[in-house]
Formats: sequence, structure tokens, C-alpha cells
Amino acid sequence: MEIQAKFPHRWLPYLLLLPTILVSVIFLYYPTGQTFILSLQRVAFLGLRKTFVGLENYQRLFTSPDYGRSVVTSLKFSVGVVLIGLSLSLLLAVLANQKLQGARIYRTLLVWPYALSPAVAGLMWLFLFSPTVGLINYVTDTLFGIKPNWLSINLAPLMVMATAIWKNLGYNIVFYLAALQSVPGVLMEAAEIDGANTFQKFWKITLPLLSPTTFFLFTMNLIYSFFSVFGLIDVMTRGGPVDATNILIYNLYQDGFVFFKTGLASAQSIILFVLVIILTLVQFRTGERSVHYGA
Repeated sequence: MEIQAKFPHRWLPYLLLLPTILVSVIFLYYPTGQTFILSLQRVAFLGLRKTFVGLENYQRLFTSPDYGRSVVTSLKFSVGVVLIGLSLSLLLAVLANQKLQGARIYRTLLVWPYALSPAVAGLMWLFLFSPTVGLINYVTDTLFGIKPNWLSINLAPLMVMATAIWKNLGYNIVFYLAALQSVPGVLMEAAEIDGANTFQKFWKITLPLLSPTTFFLFTMNLIYSFFSVFGLIDVMTRGGPVDATNILIYNLYQDGFVFFKTGLASAQSIILFVLVIILTLVQFRTGERSVHYGA
């Protein structure tokens, strides 16, 4: 028998939802609407004059080779951060889940980078990869006799990608550890009785049971790779060299707050918002088929 909750007054549910609705309207829907309106205008310096230009800002972006390169750079960067980051996080979580002496200390050390601000993390890795005084180059020079210029056009994207992956490892590991510890031991024991080895148990039992967590982390890491790495790029490369690390969010910042092209920056904001929604929906349509809930 299905039991439905009943409120004493018809207006009570709406009253309970009112704070959430107000916060959403003020801080989400209204700014989004204003951004879309600005994207249809040419805005003078400091907004002193606004001229309606329709879709001109979008046309300029879609026909701009520089913006096209920024889109490609963002997609490549996102793929690297998401796929490598999740794979490495899962590997470290599996290792940290072993019954070892001092396991809590290891888990804490794996998680703490997530507590750092992007600016601090960026500065740390910028010093590590410094071509002249960096620890990385000292090691490579000592072992192999080479000192790569990590700030070059070819290596700078890899440097920023490695930093972004490291920064978000702790977040992923926390969720993977929680999921690994909830895997029923009965299933593992049954697999051992059937003669399954360690790899077979992980591939056939553990990995499918981790699929809801992986699905969630994929979406969160996708959003992270498009938006939350701004601080890292601003500290480490400022979008350079020669726009090699100029992903969409940083290109938007430069047009909006450095060159004061407010209308163009607003159009970029709408495009970025739509792009992330499309990628997320594609992931939901394709990835959710591989998600298994329950043992």
C-alpha cells in the first residue's frame, strides 16, 4: 500500500520551497538571463553605452580562428584531466584501501592536495617545473642530462594538466575509497571460491559496482576541467605561451576583464554553458547504460 504525505495547508509546500526558489532566481536564473541579454549587445567601456547587435557576437566567435583553437584546447585539456585523473584516482584508491599499517596516514596524505587553493597549488607546481631552479629539472638533469623547458608551447599544456589532475586527486579518491569499502565481501569470497584471480575480481565485480561513483565523478571532473582550473592557469601560464593553455574559461576572462569586451565575453559564457550541458547530456545518455546500481 502506497502512503502519500499530506500537508495541512495547500500553500505550505510552496512556502517551504520559497527560500530555494528565491536563491535560485537571484543568484542563478537572473544572472543567466542578464548574461544572455548582454551577449546580444555591444557594450562600451564600463557599460556606459549598450547597443543591440543581435547575434553579431556569436558570429564573431564562430568565425574566429583564435576562439576555435581555444575550443580545441579546452576539449583536449578536459579529456586529459578527466580520463587520466579518474584512472589515477581509482588506482591510488585501490592501493589506499589495502589493509596496511598506517593506512589512515597514507589516505590523509592522498586527500590533502584538494584542500589547497588553486593559486597555492599553481605556485607550488610552477616552482617544481621551473626551467632554472625547479626540482623536476634537477632530477631529469641528474638522471638523464636533460633540462626541459616546461613553459614552452609544447610542454606548458602538459604541465598545467598534471597540476590540475594532482589538485583534484583527493576529491576523487575520497569517493572511490567510500565506494570500495562498501563492496560486499561476500561477493569477493564467492569469486575466490570460483577460482577468480585478483584482476578478474576487480574487473568483473569491483569495477561494475563502482560505476555509479565513476559516473558521478566523470560529470564533476568534466565541470572541474572547464571551470575550476582558471586559478591554476592564471598563476602558471596566463593562457600562454602563444595561447597554448588558453582554454575557454580563461579566454572569457581576458575578453571580459582585461580587454573589457563585455558583450563578447557574455556570448562566450553562454556558449561555454551550453557546451558543458551538451557534453554532460551525452555522458548521461551513453554512460548511464554501463552504470549498475546494487550488488
